Amino acid sequence: MRKNDSRRGFIKKSTTTAAAVAFGGILPGFSAKNYKRILGSNEKIAVASMGVNSRGYAVATNFAAQKNAELIHICDVDSRAADKCINAVEKIQNKRPQATPDFRHALEDKNVDVLIVTAPDHWHAPAAMLACAAGKHVYLEKPCSHNPNEGEMLVKSAKKYNRVLQMGNQRRSWPNVAAAIAALHAGVIGKPYYAKTWYSNNRASIGVGKEIAVPTWLNYDLWQGPAPRRAYKDNLIHYNWHWFWHWGTGEALNNGTHMVDLARWGLQVEYPTKVSSSGGRFRYQDDWQTPDTQMISIEFGNKGMISWEGRSCNGKNSEGTSTGIIFYAENGSMTIESGNAYKIHDLKNNLIKEVKDDRVISTSNLVDPAQELDALHIQNFFDGIKNGTAVRSDIVSGHQSTLLVQLGNIAQRSGHTLHINPSNGHILNDNEAMKYWSREYEKGWEPKI
Repeated sequence: MRKNDSRRGFIKKSTTTAAAVAFGGILPGFSAKNYKRILGSNEKIAVASMGVNSRGYAVATNFAAQKNAELIHICDVDSRAADKCINAVEKIQNKRPQATPDFRHALEDKNVDVLIVTAPDHWHAPAAMLACAAGKHVYLEKPCSHNPNEGEMLVKSAKKYNRVLQMGNQRRSWPNVAAAIAALHAGVIGKPYYAKTWYSNNRASIGVGKEIAVPTWLNYDLWQGPAPRRAYKDNLIHYNWHWFWHWGTGEALNNGTHMVDLARWGLQVEYPTKVSSSGGRFRYQDDWQTPDTQMISIEFGNKGMISWEGRSCNGKNSEGTSTGIIFYAENGSMTIESGNAYKIHDLKNNLIKEVKDDRVISTSNLVDPAQELDALHIQNFFDGIKNGTAVRSDIVSGHQSTLLVQLGNIAQRSGHTLHINPSNGHILNDNEAMKYWSREYEKGWEPKI
């Protein structure tokens, strides 16, 4: 038996996936034979990482630091980011990964077990679906999708190809956060009925962009991928794409997803009955399209509600922290701050319990606020692949949490309250709002299951 075949022994259910050109006429090397794979239980998980600038760099190097993983492909449309990450990973694992600018070629490599997706939001679901069809498991940074339709497609794709898909809302694996939620479910403050979440920052203006020639270090066509083509501007890449609806999803999904996910988890709710939003781009007059100030209200009938306050351009802390969540319940409240810690107060505001963590976690660090804690989420993902362990943020759960803030953005953009089917999260009787349920795609790049 060849070495490359023998290293695939630890998945209990080997997977055969059909050859598929999912979109854009890509993956010509596919064959079902290539993806009949059994992973070796004592071997390292082979990883390809897509998008390695900023947060992607942090995630890739964190994977490389895991003794049971090896990065073999670094994929980025920015040659500078790729070179930086390749050099860093080589120092960590003492083996140089291959530069594979187009992640689709990495998916053709039958040795690859996992694709990390840390590219911009408009690529999240399409890339993950393509990886599933290629027989790869996926570690997908939040949000799991650019729009609700993609989220539903992604759930179906992971199920169809029997892939493990972990969304990167890492707080679900932070020990004290998980303990706090467990205590909440055990009734430590009685029945919770309202979760207030927030995020604040001091983001500067992005100015008014100028159309310029695409830099030589950037493959802008591949960067745009499934999104309809737009001219390159000098204030788009990197990071500012978050604030354009065409590619990004605003602060609500950029940071709101984390805390709204904890709120949904704590309240033990799934789909809402009503969602509203207010806000706008108030601080600066520039190209930024998404709200810099936003209040989203998410109701779950008589089960309770969640609110999210986003302040992108005023970093005044709430409850002493830039990001956090408070659960209000029958007999008191529970506060989970930005780190791996929580506090419980009674109805008279007396502190009755405080659990701390000595680790310093900086939510203003966009690259890597909590590497050591995030590694727990990665290892849970590996356990899901190796042993069939339930991952802490499977794609069904990830989609449900992402959908809540997506609905908030749809309410914001449509200008009115949304009424929701609580059995599946679909918007009821609202043609205007449904315009935002999906998106248009560049011809030939449409994602398919």
